[in-house]
Parts: sequence; structure tokens; C-alpha cells
Amino acid sequence: MDRTAQLTARPAQHEIAYDPPTGPQATASLHVRAAEVLEANWTGTSTVPSRNLYPHQWSWDSAFIAIGLRHISPLRAQTELETLLAAQWADGRLPHIVFNPSVPLDAYFPSPDFWRSSTAGRAAGAPRTVQTSGIVQPPVHALAAWLVHRADPGLSRARGFLARLHPRLAAWHRYLLHRRDLGGAGLVSVVHPWEQGMDNSPCWDAPLARITPAPARSFRRADLDHGAPEDRPTDLDYGRYVRLAADYRDGGYRDGAGGGHAAGEFAVEDPAFNALLIASEYALARIAEELGAAGSARRERAERLTATLTERLWDAEAGLFRCRDLRGGDTLVPERSVSGLIPLLLPALPRDIVAALVRTLGGPHFSLGDRTRLVPSYDLLGEAFDPHRYWRGPAWFNTSWLLERGLRAHGEGERADALREAVLDLADATGFAEYVAPYTGAACGATGFSWTAALALDLHHRRPAPRERQELDKSP
Repeated sequence: MDRTAQLTARPAQHEIAYDPPTGPQATASLHVRAAEVLEANWTGTSTVPSRNLYPHQWSWDSAFIAIGLRHISPLRAQTELETLLAAQWADGRLPHIVFNPSVPLDAYFPSPDFWRSSTAGRAAGAPRTVQTSGIVQPPVHALAAWLVHRADPGLSRARGFLARLHPRLAAWHRYLLHRRDLGGAGLVSVVHPWEQGMDNSPCWDAPLARITPAPARSFRRADLDHGAPEDRPTDLDYGRYVRLAADYRDGGYRDGAGGGHAAGEFAVEDPAFNALLIASEYALARIAEELGAAGSARRERAERLTATLTERLWDAEAGLFRCRDLRGGDTLVPERSVSGLIPLLLPALPRDIVAALVRTLGGPHFSLGDRTRLVPSYDLLGEAFDPHRYWRGPAWFNTSWLLERGLRAHGEGERADALREAVLDLADATGFAEYVAPYTGAACGATGFSWTAALALDLHHRRPAPRERQELDKSP
């Protein structure tokens, strides 16, 4: 039996996630330690971000996890994405959480009985056989699917991996482009801070200030059972998160021009969310071509969206992209966040904007390569900066992974190499921490965090030439 037949015949739930290397250095290998994290967090069909803090399947986590898993088990990487996409709603949205029914309700809040997806989301086509949340997360999934396919094209083709995922990914992008263009200019809006992924960023402070928080006694925060209060969002902010989510739920999870939520109090065009959609449009073009269809229309859309992103969100004076608060006078939010640097991923950015983003990365507000080794989540000089509190200063491994890719795509090989080595060093030294303090690199949040292990694996196995230019719509 050949390798493809062996892999396709092997039940996913019994598959060994990695083959440990042999020799005297085997037990000291980053490869092994990272793979052990992913093995420990594997549920049989997907990978939890953290066994205690995040005991379900998260949307963009699974995309990043699949990118790392492709190096040790292409079959498990495919299964990761297939499990997530099986929970897609009929309107095309990909929910940010897919709940594991075996996990007790009080292990995580908001739990399935808060979201009530099968009832409150019935009109939007929520699945009946699985419980999910009703909001979304950044669309990294097509990029992840393309990279997973490239890891073992023979296995992918034998299983019909891309052929099965392509219509679901296309529907996901249609949902975002048509139902979430709340500003009418072509960019996608998020309707909750949790959708953007950088939950507690100071970029949300002004938009959230308009939200009346849910009463503190109306919910119990399970996150404080596993994380220090000084590292987590405040009770006031959490109350606002709950209020926004409850209002969206009670409106039947409606979006767009005909939906009641289109006039909701929170609608923000975020640069990172839109940049990841554009990157995944390039990936969908490659997927279409692999399946024998044309990809030119998606590439053209990606280029148009890049131009719109620049027109709507670029701040030349600050040297980065900003969030646009549609309900706050349709104005740019004055905070500097790592989100405003993520568009460096995009191959069609004008050269002057690329140069400005690189200067901003190394300048005083983020100080990459000087005072910091990983990219801080927020402006080091900002009034809201906090080196330990969730997304208000600490450095995260997934955003540094994205920026390493962007630097390399634009010919900044030396900077990309330095960032790559920092990710590998700090991921391993901290036990694959959720995030780290920006100046010291000290571990924060959970350890044994899945996307940290997965993205470290990816950088460990992917060693491009220092000056090689790589476009996002080409294989790594």
C-alpha cells in the first residue's frame, strides 16, 4: 500500500500526530515539544487552543493550528479545517466557536446556552446538530487550506480536500463581502471586538464606550478561573462584550442592509481583518486554479480590496493603518495597534506604504529589533499601554508570524529572519505561551498554547532564502 492509501485509510482519531526523530538530540527537539502540545490538545477531530482556558474549537485558532500541523500530519491538518467548516451556517458565516458537547457548560462563558445558535440563529441557517457561537473571526481559512494542500498534494487530491472545502470557503467570503459591508465602501466590518480576534485592544475603547454593559450579576466569567484578573479584560469591558453579543443574538444574528443589526452600536472596519480576507482571496484564486477553474477574478478583487483598504484606513502621518469607527462619526480611531501593521502581508501594497510600515515596526511605537523581539500588540508609547493585559501591549505569536511573512514577501529578509528566530526562541523558552510581555519575553496567559506551538513548527520547518521574495498567492 502506498503512502497516500495508508494515510487515507487510517482513522483520524487514531492517527499519531508526529513521528519523533531519532538520535541523541531527539528529546531536545523543538519539533517534538511543539508536536506534543498539539497532541495533548487534540480532541479526536480538532484541536483546542488550551485545555483549561479555551476547551472548544476556535475559528482562526484552527486555521493557524492547521498551518503548523501540515508539517507533522497533513491528514490531521485537513481534518482540523474540515471539522470547523462542517459547522458553517447556511448564510455562509463561519462561527468563531464550535462547542464540544462533552465539555460542561460552566467550563467556558459565553457557553452554548448563551448563544442559542440553533434557535436564535435559525433564520440565518445555524446548524441543528452542533452548537456554535453566532459571531465570526478573521478569515485565515483559505490561506490555511492552500498551505495544507501544498504540504501533501497527493493526499489532498486523493481525499478531495480542496474540492470539498472550496464551495464552503467561497460562501464564507461571500457572506463577509456582501453581508458585512456595513460602511458601503467594500470593506468588511466587525460587529463585536471578539470577531477581530484582538479582543481587548485599546482600539475598541471609544466604540465600546457607547455600549451599556450587561449587569455584572447576569453572567459569570469562567476566564478568571484560569487567568489573573490583571492580565484579563476588566469587568466593565466584559459587561460590554456580553451586552453586544446578547443584542446580536436577540436580533436573530441579522446582518446587512436588510437586517436590524446593520444599525447596531458597534461596527468597525479593521485593517487586520480585511488584510486577512484579501490574503485568503489570493489563496482562493490558487485553490480555484488547482481545481481547474479561473482564479483571475479573485486576484482582481484582492487588488481592488487592497486599494480600498489603503483609501479608507491608511494614515500616512502615523505610518500605519487605523480602524474606522462607522458608528462614531465614520472616523479613524486614533490608537496605534498591531492590527494596523498586518496589511504588510499584501503583495499589491504601494512601495511607499510598505516602506512606511517597515519604519513604523522599527520605530519608537513598536521598537522591533531594538527594545522588543516580537511585535507588541499596542503602541509602546500609548496611554493605554499595559505590558501584561490582554492585547493592550503584550506580544502574540500569531501576529508576529503574519508580519514575518509580510516582511519576507516584500524583500525584508534580514528583518524577517530576526523575527523568525525570536518566535522560535521565545515560543520554546516559555513553554509555548499564549503571549509574552513585550520587553522581557516573560510568559503570559496559558502555556501549551496550540497556535504558538503550531506556528513555531511552521517557522521551524520553513526556511526560505533570506532575500527571496514570496507572494501570498504562491506556495511557501
